[in-house]
Amino acid sequence: MGCNSNAHRVAWGSTNCNDRGEALMELLNSSNLEILNRGTESTFCSGTRQEVIDITLGSFGLLESITGWEVSSQTSLSDHRHILFTLWGSVPVPFIRNPRGTNWGSFREGLKEKQERGPQMNMKDEAGLGLAIHSIQQALVSAYEENCPLRPVKRGKKSLTWTSEVESLKREVRWLFNKCQAGNNERSWDLYREINGDTEGLRRDLEDLL
Repeated sequence: MGCNSNAHRVAWGSTNCNDRGEALMELLNSSNLEILNRGTESTFCSGTRQEVIDITLGSFGLLESITGWEVSSQTSLSDHRHILFTLWGSVPVPFIRNPRGTNWGSFREGLKEKQERGPQMNMKDEAGLGLAIHSIQQALVSAYEENCPLRPVKRGKKSLTWTSEVESLKREVRWLFNKCQAGNNERSWDLYREINGDTEGLRRDLEDLL
């Protein structure tokens, strides 16, 4: 879980500690969550300050599966920088049955065979009728599951075209961000925020595509 905590604590790389950080640390100590932050690279950069206030949390059982935690050097189009890490191990994949993919010819043959092999019921009384209904119901479900197997859900992704306009904006924002970090000049930060404002619409368009 990644979050903008707005809390200072040297435990996750902040330059100092504040009351919010102390309260959050007490909460984490009473939970099963561990801090995954590494180093002291600033996660938040603005014209007035640079600080580590964005933290990544994970359960104790995931610690050995998460590697390469770092603050990205790429421009995020925000005061907050991207956090990158690798999660190793299998991720549960949902499975579904798609009725449109059912082999109905094989379904009918299988259902007929199951009915012929099924027990002969005396349907003249209520008990026999109930058993017959249950037998037919089981045959229907079994034949359907055999001819409409579970398949993993495929999550499609829209293709993203990296245009020359996007590349130009990326270079300009990155240049301004580096200049702001190097000189911490208020005018530079004003220009950076102005460019960020101009690219907000583009950022939303990109998020819709991803």
